Amino acid sequence: MPTGVQVEFYVNENTFKERLKLFFIKNQRSSLRIRLFNFSLKLLTCLLYIVRVLLDNPEEGIGCWECEKQNYTAFNQSTNINWSHIFWVDRKTPLWAVQVSIALISFLETMLLTYLSYKGNIWEQIFRISFVLEMINTVPFIITIFWPPLRNLFIPVFLNCWLAKYALENMINDLHRAIQRTQSAMFNQVLILICTLLCLVFTGTCGIQHLERAGEKLSLFKSFYFCIVTFSTVGYGDVTPKIWPSQLLVVIMICVALVVLPLQFEELVYLWMERQKSGGNYSRHRAQTEKHVVLCVSSLKIDLLMDFLNEFYAHPRLQDYYVVILCPTEMDIQVRRVLQIPLWSQRVIYLQGSALKDQDLMRAKMDNGEACFILSSRNEVDRTAADHQTILRAWAVKDFAPNCPLYVQILKPENKFHVKFADHVVCEEECKYAMLALNCVCPATSTLITLLVHTSRGQEGQESPEQWQRMYGRCSGNEVYHIRMGDSKFFMEYEGKSFTYAAFHAHKKYGVCLIGIRREENKSILLNPGPRHIMAASDTCFYINITKEENSAFIFKQEEKQKKKGFAGRGSYDGPSRLPVHSIIASMGTVAMDLQNTECRPANSSKLALPAENGSGTRRPSIAPVLELADTSSLLPCDLLSDQSEDEMTQSDEEGSAVVEYVKGYPPNSPYIGSSPTLCHLLPEKAPFCCLRLDKGCKHNSFEDAKAYGFKNKLIIVSAETAGNGLYNFIVPLRAYYRSRKELNPIVLLLDNKPEHHFLEAICCFPMVYYMEGTIDNLDSLLQCGIIYADNLVVVDKESTMSAEEDYMADAKTIVNVQTMFRLFPSLSIITELTHPSNMRFMQFRAKDSYSLALSKLEKRERENGSNLAFMFRLPFAAGRVFSISMLDTLLYQSFVKDYMITITRLLLGLDTTPGSGYLCAMKITEDDLWIRTYGRLFQKLCSSSAEIPIGIYRTESHMFATSEPHDIRAQSQISINVEDCEDTKDVKEHWGIKTSHHRNSCSSDQSEHPLLRRKSMQWARRLSRKGNKHSSKTAEWISQQRLSLYRRSERQELSELVKNRMKHLGLPTTGYEDVANLTASDVMNRVNLGYLQDEMNDHQNTLSYVLINPPPDTRLELNDIVYLIRSDPLAHVANDGHSRKSSCSNKLGSGNPETRDETQL
Repeated sequence: MPTGVQVEFYVNENTFKERLKLFFIKNQRSSLRIRLFNFSLKLLTCLLYIVRVLLDNPEEGIGCWECEKQNYTAFNQSTNINWSHIFWVDRKTPLWAVQVSIALISFLETMLLTYLSYKGNIWEQIFRISFVLEMINTVPFIITIFWPPLRNLFIPVFLNCWLAKYALENMINDLHRAIQRTQSAMFNQVLILICTLLCLVFTGTCGIQHLERAGEKLSLFKSFYFCIVTFSTVGYGDVTPKIWPSQLLVVIMICVALVVLPLQFEELVYLWMERQKSGGNYSRHRAQTEKHVVLCVSSLKIDLLMDFLNEFYAHPRLQDYYVVILCPTEMDIQVRRVLQIPLWSQRVIYLQGSALKDQDLMRAKMDNGEACFILSSRNEVDRTAADHQTILRAWAVKDFAPNCPLYVQILKPENKFHVKFADHVVCEEECKYAMLALNCVCPATSTLITLLVHTSRGQEGQESPEQWQRMYGRCSGNEVYHIRMGDSKFFMEYEGKSFTYAAFHAHKKYGVCLIGIRREENKSILLNPGPRHIMAASDTCFYINITKEENSAFIFKQEEKQKKKGFAGRGSYDGPSRLPVHSIIASMGTVAMDLQNTECRPANSSKLALPAENGSGTRRPSIAPVLELADTSSLLPCDLLSDQSEDEMTQSDEEGSAVVEYVKGYPPNSPYIGSSPTLCHLLPEKAPFCCLRLDKGCKHNSFEDAKAYGFKNKLIIVSAETAGNGLYNFIVPLRAYYRSRKELNPIVLLLDNKPEHHFLEAICCFPMVYYMEGTIDNLDSLLQCGIIYADNLVVVDKESTMSAEEDYMADAKTIVNVQTMFRLFPSLSIITELTHPSNMRFMQFRAKDSYSLALSKLEKRERENGSNLAFMFRLPFAAGRVFSISMLDTLLYQSFVKDYMITITRLLLGLDTTPGSGYLCAMKITEDDLWIRTYGRLFQKLCSSSAEIPIGIYRTESHMFATSEPHDIRAQSQISINVEDCEDTKDVKEHWGIKTSHHRNSCSSDQSEHPLLRRKSMQWARRLSRKGNKHSSKTAEWISQQRLSLYRRSERQELSELVKNRMKHLGLPTTGYEDVANLTASDVMNRVNLGYLQDEMNDHQNTLSYVLINPPPDTRLELNDIVYLIRSDPLAHVANDGHSRKSSCSNKLGSGNPETRDETQL
């Protein structure tokens, strides 16, 4: 039988010395106990010294132990120093026994530690200050054991206070190691400084008291008093040392204090400055009693900080939260100034540290945090590297605090799946490209979404004299809120009714816009699920309103009186005075709703009949009532899958040649992991890569410019630096299945760099998507990609220019290039992405535009009033022609309070497609639709006919601005374009009390098709000439303006010739390029309505475009208003009733609201 062999490990600690070293030095807990014991011994010796002083009485005699005592009091007046008082003391035997015992223990411990820490140099050990002090205080006591007469010898035991200080320092260091806590170095240094001061005072007190035994015999308290007065530099002079030894000691102590204390203070100040930089700690006690969130960023700029703080603290329930900022860089000067403001200094804590270090996460008390926001550095040149840093931060936080909710901002979509575990993720490029794409078919979608995700009370612009600013500012206060239907006064009464019925009546009665729901058993949010959805009490309702229902007060003014008089609602439309909620007052976070005639009408009497108002007495077309339950015979717009054959037949009739058939399906190749599958128009077979190149022919076709392709629809051109994966999200919304084939716009990608193979593989399945290499600052590239045949040009911010040495200069090149294109191609709609929102004031810049100057002053005033949306009145932003992705940062911040905001935004942008959920589109109000008159009636018309939910209006007004000093904006009121001669629009004139008719974005079709527009432009010209004749004093100014106009015409002709020459040089036909110098008055008016005629014709002519979110029901509709709609999913019920829906498609909107409500014909 083999016997077991015992193996001992850790042989290096097998010797006795190694085991002692392990116990006394290496082991943290045992060494901590030994240091604590040593510290206690030193304090005890100091205490025993004080006891010995208090028991000592020199008058009883001085001498050695068991010697004859001599009384030297008679010699007190002598100038000679009696050294016996200094060398001998009276030490009682029990006291001596205790002191000897302690000294013996200390001596043995010191010798043992010296032996264990010996490293080959004995003199280094001997001459250490701590060793010398130990020998002074212990060896004499040990000698007295063997030589009794020395037991009364004076021994300076009070010097043990310095050994106690040394032991305390070592003990604190061991304590931090043992309990694994990183205590602040600031605390250590303050403790050391206090101990140094105490040791100096204690040493001085005991030394002077003992030396003065041969002088004035000072008591211990008087010596302490003298030391405090001396060290504080007060120096009363009532107590002074009389003999030279004590005087010498005072000099020595002062010199030591002058050397030691400044060194200690210097270290303390240095640590204080370092702490100011690093930010200190967030205390554990505060973390357990207060709520806080952590903001992790790689670099903190003032714009990012203020956007976060303003949005985060805009919510009332977050006022008591702390914000802890964890940033690896030193605090910026501007950030430091802001954080010193009392408003923020009490609530914001800046910590310099890394999220990848556990000790820094511990300092921020991440495990106790309510949430952690991890933001990417979008100004980095290498955005992929910035995403990698974000991913590591997210992983580190999740590893350290797995229960802390994570809110992550990622830049590139291909990196999104790495942070899929986070509670909320916003991918910047996904949202950006989808929003820019929707801007091309639903104008100002970017402004609409930005206003929805910003917290506002609707107070902006309310003091402005201009009506559009007041209305636009008030409607900007609308946000998305949620409430359980069973708990809601808004929606409780519609239980068991259809979604469309509830949406219309809630808007009519309360002015709230119901946009979506979420079933209790299903976590998916559905936007406009359609009339087949029956509302249940457990549903969560999502609605747009000026404030949430919980902050609303309900005031019923006429309901009781009408009930008493028997006037139950008859369901007839009695004009705007009877409509309910157009007076919404936001004050102190509460909305008072003035509800008039708000009793619920029976379903069979809810028809809005129009009174006969015109002279002939004939009735206008009425609006069908919104049914409580779905009627399967007339529901929803035509199924988009059913009109495919019609599209194909029409195209085949138009062209004799073979037409490429499109199919509907899911794109086979996604360029990145995590893209949401969307049903799209696709090519039956993938196009060869060579055919995707717009400017070069191949063996399949010989086309080399956009004109040769013969596109029927206008182009959409996207200028980008590289074909990133996010650009895929620009194409998908424009090729979604619910867009009619006839309305698909060709997409041209103008790229600085050649696209990669995998990107071409992803886009080759989409119809009419091309690319070419070129830049927007090259006129030849613009002409070759077909800019003269384009309706929209999207200029995407370039990664290489996102950072600049000077702040806010990153957009310089983009802004100047876009301004050049405005001058060369005035009718082109250009949508620009900027790095910094503050630079939008340079878009469409005109130096002499006094109205822009007035808007600049308004922006400054709104900023001073604390508005989060001070830039909202800038004309380019209001019109949706400029966008900055930093505006969407608030989407991530809002999701802390509204966890559904990211989901709803992605549904609106078409990034996610949930079965049964609707999508955002737009319709245009034409002359045939003006009989509807108000937004509330349009709401009913859409709900009853096509089950669409309107959520806002995009309105464009034609304005004329004077160049005189802006003493009063009212004085510069707009030139009115009266429409009294047109009896079809009598209802829309001067509703707001300002002589302005609001012209909308007209289509760029021939003016002969629009006699009303031609008549308006003629009236505009006559009105302008009459205004010039009235003010004879301004004749000289008028003449100078005419000269300026002539000069600009010649400038325009020069630009026109430049473009035509380049087109001829490139071999392009010049027929498509129009010369603005030869435009007729009606053409000018049409382009002014489009808003893109800049400085060419008249510096004073301009248009205002702005977004009205959820306007009041009595808002008048204007010609060419564009209404934002949430259209229900066409595929939701295809299987059930595709046949019945196709049969009812022909009579959906009745007269005046044609079915061809296309969102691209804007």
